[in-house]
Amino acid sequence: MIPFTQADAQQRADEIRVFKQELERLEQNGVLTLSEQQRYSVSTHHRDLLDNYTRTFDIDRTVTSRQLSIGMRVASFLGALALAASIFFLFYKFWGMLSTPVQVTTLLLASLGTFLGTMWVQSNDATGYFTKLAAMVTFACLVLDITMLGQIFNITPSENALIVWAAFALLLAYTCKLRLLLAAGILCFVGFIAARTGTWGGLYWLDFGERPENFFPAAIVLFLTALFVPHRNFAGFAVIYRVFSLLTLFLPVLVLANWGDGSYFEIDPVLIKHSYQVAGFLLSIGAIWLGIRNYWSEVVNTGVVFFVIFLYTKFYDWWWESIPKYLFFFVLSLTALLLLVVLKRLRAMQSEEAK
Repeated sequence: MIPFTQADAQQRADEIRVFKQELERLEQNGVLTLSEQQRYSVSTHHRDLLDNYTRTFDIDRTVTSRQLSIGMRVASFLGALALAASIFFLFYKFWGMLSTPVQVTTLLLASLGTFLGTMWVQSNDATGYFTKLAAMVTFACLVLDITMLGQIFNITPSENALIVWAAFALLLAYTCKLRLLLAAGILCFVGFIAARTGTWGGLYWLDFGERPENFFPAAIVLFLTALFVPHRNFAGFAVIYRVFSLLTLFLPVLVLANWGDGSYFEIDPVLIKHSYQVAGFLLSIGAIWLGIRNYWSEVVNTGVVFFVIFLYTKFYDWWWESIPKYLFFFVLSLTALLLLVVLKRLRAMQSEEAK
């Protein structure tokens, strides 16, 4: 049976490759030997599956082809950026020569034309590389269009443009199954929520970064989306939501742990700093525990990274000025070794539970 997604097909192909390698080792060690009929049946079955997957999903059948695919992804990304920049400068080169009706018509046709072109490419591109390029150009055209239309009609800039960009990026991401555009949409969404929260707190929307706590609502929404919205047919989407939710949470906490004046709370800035330092440790430990519990490796890794950052930041505050530099870095190295021991113990415990 053909898998539902390219990720499923690629996973099955990888499993077949690993199975073949393990079977060769078993035969070399005399543990298992298949008859010629069994070998032929297994080989034929795997070949038919891989041929089918290749025709339908254009999977990578070897390690070399997977490495080349990574290069193709990078090339498609760079090509999309270059093409989007080309369209941007082309607009500006001839923009002043066009009348207002022609400018508006050009902007609308650019967005509509690139969107329809992306849909056509997506229906005919099994690899997804050309779809990514076309979708990135479509998104860039929409961003350019809204920006230029605002200038043409002298519309006051607002955070509402961010939610339009976010909605369009998410539409393309889910339609074409593109994780890069999902990340772009999430960033726009985070910017919109933080800006809107800042305006509710009395700030001008462009000054939302002055209060890092404006990002906390977006972090909650992203995490709940990853937790409750099913993404079985969208490989890697839930991972991106979880990682961005943690980044949207931990980065403001890190800022406030070192800059108490940026908080909404009108209390002693030193107390605010210490409170967020404690919160940073507790939240990073909680992320590690949650990741281990649910087998979310990206959550564990993010929690570990920020736990180390919070820890090293405190070490800097405590000892950078009071002890010799060689001793300071020696303490850091001992701390890293201790973390390795703890993580190794946790991994051993997980292995025991998996038995």
